[in-house]
Amino acid sequence: MHTEEMIRKVGSELRKIRVQNHLTLDELAEKTGVSKLTLGKIERGETNPTLGVMWKITTGLNIPLTKLVSVEPSVSLSKCGEGFSLKGPDEAWKIEFMFQNQMDSTIEMYRAFLAPLATYRPEPHHKGLIEVATVMEGRIEMKIEEELYELKQFDSIKFEGSHVHSYKNLEERPAVLHLLLKYEE
Repeated sequence: MHTEEMIRKVGSELRKIRVQNHLTLDELAEKTGVSKLTLGKIERGETNPTLGVMWKITTGLNIPLTKLVSVEPSVSLSKCGEGFSLKGPDEAWKIEFMFQNQMDSTIEMYRAFLAPLATYRPEPHHKGLIEVATVMEGRIEMKIEEELYELKQFDSIKFEGSHVHSYKNLEERPAVLHLLLKYEE
């Protein structure tokens, strides 16, 4: 699926969810912390929102990120670099969606890439969300609340996504992670 088509689908799905929740754009802006102008552009498919904006929207609506990113469920192979992706504001962090709408709606899987020596600090996620991160390539320092954890290739860590956390690439080459997010049922 092409990026432009995916952007339109995200906007259409956001509008559908907003209407189902009987929210105006002003009310959605208040609930999510995203401006009414930006929300309107997203709904009309006029902009590709950053990952930070998408997290704010899904956190404000208390929905999984994959709820906004729906594609045909017939594909069961996720090839690196070929799926829909979102970048962080400084483009040092990028996630690729894996198996959207093909799994239990309380589970999301992503392939994540962190630029050399970069740090990514996401907004805390939904209450009750469990995040599992596995380093596939590189070496990462995770900070969860005030604790530091060093992860090498194939090391994994599980934590509550609502905790303040960050990912820091300790190497001068890109790091690759596999992320699994499990929402409360």
